[in-house]
This record gives sequence, structure tokens and C-alpha cells, in this order.
Amino acid sequence: MTYDYLIVGAGLFGAVFAYEATSRGKRCLVIDKRDHIGGNVYTKQIEDINVHMYGAHIFHTGDTEVWNYINRFAKFNNYINSPIANYNGELYNLPFNMNTFHAMWGVTEPDEAKKIIESQRLKTDEPQNLEEQALSLVGRDIYEKLIKGYTEKQWGRSCAELPASIIKRIPVRFTWDNNYFNDKHQGIPVGGYTQIIEQLLKGSDVKLNAKFTNNSNDFAGIAGKTVYTGMLDEFYNYRFGTLEYRSLRFENDVLEIKDYQNNAVVNYTEKETPYTRIIEHKHFEFGKQPNTIITREYPKQYNSGDEPYYPINDEKNNAIFKQYKELADQEKKIIFGGRLADYSYYDMWQVVRNALDTSKKELEDNL
Repeated sequence: MTYDYLIVGAGLFGAVFAYEATSRGKRCLVIDKRDHIGGNVYTKQIEDINVHMYGAHIFHTGDTEVWNYINRFAKFNNYINSPIANYNGELYNLPFNMNTFHAMWGVTEPDEAKKIIESQRLKTDEPQNLEEQALSLVGRDIYEKLIKGYTEKQWGRSCAELPASIIKRIPVRFTWDNNYFNDKHQGIPVGGYTQIIEQLLKGSDVKLNAKFTNNSNDFAGIAGKTVYTGMLDEFYNYRFGTLEYRSLRFENDVLEIKDYQNNAVVNYTEKETPYTRIIEHKHFEFGKQPNTIITREYPKQYNSGDEPYYPINDEKNNAIFKQYKELADQEKKIIFGGRLADYSYYDMWQVVRNALDTSKKELEDNL
């Protein structure tokens, strides 16, 4: 065998595992079906701007160990995520806070906002769908203007048809703070995310445009174990059926102006606008470039060959995933990890944490 580990996927999980393994003297081959490393955190420099090619990625975490770990590979700035919601030209701050409530109702006191929300709330202990869940948490006005249209575009279904579990909670703050995340640590790597992956993969062999399938002989016998970060249903040749996802389409424009929206992220929450948000990448790094680059983000139905972004974790799909997971748990030479293999939506810090925990258990058990 040429390698100790064949790692399928050059995204965050695969790259962190590769770094930890090579640091302990293991030989790794990392392959990816794309023509670049980095997975969905891949950034590409265009017009001297680091463009997030697969949507906005803001690193945020309350896990100090993960934060210190990722900061070994890049210098992070102090970017604070403060998105704006645009509803038919009306602008609101996110997350929902006193700035939001003042723009919507003209109130200035927290108690005033609380009374309005309470008067509009749907009184139910068991919401039957996402619409009822949202109405029970924030009331009619916020739901209609800032949740309903955006969510229905995102998922391609009526909110009344979506499970309540999609929205477990809605951040509502009765302060004037526009910081979207509550996490202790937050920022963007100066120079983009790709540099982090490059450093994590030093010491590993990397092969791009390399498609892995479980029944292929291309990589048979090349490594003692395989670390698989792809779709679990694909690994098992869809024997129990196909797991469903929502996908995205990105439309990039280089504009010969200094600034387009003066904010990194603006959400469009009315259903009639076909995209969910516009990203202006230079603002992630406080850029002063003469031009700017924007990305419109369009949700779409996932079809074979598309990039799977958001798992549809309804009862049907979770039941199918459970069958695949039972098979995966029996594997002795395959390690599964990452958002696709786990059929879960993860923030970046969670992927790093899972990769560190998985690699520690694997590598220490095999000392």
C-alpha cells in the first residue's frame, strides 16, 4: 500500500484530518472531484478581491480550541456579521433587534417591542409546521416581512408544508446590537480561506478532478483506510434511495464602481425577488479596491450533478439516512465525516471540531 489514508474530499474535514495524520507521520492521498481544493470554503482572487465562490463564509465559534487551531493557518480580521434585510425596499437589521423593531413599528423601548410581538404571537404548544413555529416565536409582522418569502425561496416549498423543526429558535434581541452571532470568536481570514486549506494539505499528495466511487478500482488497495466526506447515499450506490437536498446557483458580476451595497450581505426577503441575497465580497476584508464584485444567490432544486448544500432533514429523508448510517457504522476500513457524510448542515467550526475529534480518536487508537 502506498498510503495510510485515502481522503476523499479536499474540504475542511478532509484537510484537517490530512494535517493531523501527516503531522503524526502518516502518508495521505487527498482526492477531490473538483478542479480546486477547499470544498465550499474555496475563495478565489478576482480583481484583487477574495471571492467566496460558494457563498458567504464567516468563521464564528465559541470553541476557543477550534479558534486557536484555525488561527494557526491564517490571520483573521475582526469582521462582524451584520446583514441587512430588504423587503420591497424597506430595510431592516438582522438579527431581529431593537433596530429592526424601530424600523418596523417605530418603538424605542424593549417593553414596547415585546408587547407587540406577544400580541401577534400564535398561541400554541405544538406548532404543526414551520409557519406556525415562526408565528409562535415572533408574530405576524416579522414572519410576513422577514421570514416567509425568504424561507419559501430557500426551500422551494410553502412554509405551511415545511416541518417546524427547521426553525428550532429565532434569535430575538431587545438590544441595539447588530452582531448576528453570539459567539465569542468571529472573523474572516485575511487573504481568503484557500490559503488555510493549502497549509493543511502540505505533506499530503493531492489529486484533483478525481471522482471516487465505492465500486471503482481506480483507488483500490492504494491505502490502508479511506476517509470519506462525500454523500453517504452515493457511497452505497443509492441502495435505500436518494437523500434529498436543496442546491444553489451563483451569479457573479464585476462592477466598475467602488461600492454596490455598502454591506457584505443583504438578504431579499420578499418572495418575488428570485435570489435570496446579494454578497459584496470586498466588505469581508474592508477592501478599498476601485471595483467591486457581487454575487446573487439563487436557491434551486437539487438535481444529480449539482452541489448539495442543504439536507432536507424531514421524516422521510432521515429514515433513509438512518439505514445508510447503520451500514456506515459497520465499516472497519472506512471513516465517514463532514456535512455530506453526516447528512447535516454544519457551521465551519463544527466541521473542524468533528475532524479534530475524529482524527484524534483514529490516530491515537492506532499508535
